[in-house]
Amino acid sequence: MVVDHTGRCLGLARSGGGNPISSGPDQAAAALAGSAGAALSAAGISPAAVEVVLLAVAGAGSPTHRGALTQRLAGLTDRPVFASDLLATFCSGTHRPDGYALIGGTGAAAIRVERGRQSAVADGLGWLLGDEGSGFSIGHRVARAALADLDGRGPATTLTGALRARLSVPAELAAREAAEAITRSLYAALPVRLADLAALAFDAAGDPVADGIVADAAQDLATTLRAVTSSDVAGPVVVGGGVLSNSVALREAALAAYAGQGPAPEAVVVRDGTVGTAVLALRHAGATVDEQVFRTLTTSIAAEPEPAPPAEPR
Repeated sequence: MVVDHTGRCLGLARSGGGNPISSGPDQAAAALAGSAGAALSAAGISPAAVEVVLLAVAGAGSPTHRGALTQRLAGLTDRPVFASDLLATFCSGTHRPDGYALIGGTGAAAIRVERGRQSAVADGLGWLLGDEGSGFSIGHRVARAALADLDGRGPATTLTGALRARLSVPAELAAREAAEAITRSLYAALPVRLADLAALAFDAAGDPVADGIVADAAQDLATTLRAVTSSDVAGPVVVGGGVLSNSVALREAALAAYAGQGPAPEAVVVRDGTVGTAVLALRHAGATVDEQVFRTLTTSIAAEPEPAPPAEPR
């Protein structure tokens, strides 16, 4: 994405595989470099005219990730600025300097923001050690619930049939054979792919087991958000991530659990961190992002036609 100091979007491009953690630093670097070049071409801007190149990516603090990205962007800049993707999510929802963000996608985390900087973070520790309430966590529970149903350790649930259908497990297979087929299929995939099963829990609303999984995830997300909450910091709660932004039920339950008996927080839902990345880049360039500039950013980015992704990196 290329923006000017007024907040006007001049060029936009997208590519998949830009997350250094899930895709690996080399593939992510190639994808980001490709989309940056495509955005410059769309804007008709020379790399020499660019003041700041800012990347808001997962794992921004990793020297390995930074090195790979810096090398790939050598034709555009030799000093890219790295920022937190969590902070970019917050800045996608508001131009205000203080507040919170709750992110629930494949992973899950919450941050507190003070004076435009990330001052506290909870969770975001990955599928093995954290990410409570995330798409991975929900999908993992879906799979476990279905397997427990099949071998009698747990209650019957419509999730079992839904999972069998998702994984193309033949209906004629007996319970044990079906459980083994499900197990083989899931173990053959990357663990993070369990996040794809989260949708089964939302689609099975009304099923007690599925509802319990969603309710537990909401409580987990509320706990994560409380961990970064300070009575000294007031501001909106920006809610992002593919799971939270798309599931009204989970989002409302998480915010209600967070509020408890108190008033509902001021919540802003965002699709991704695109606008926030532009906000951070403008601030780094010395521009003031006030309400007008923020409005220009959000409207001009939304008005851009959905671009075709650049060719797959080699």
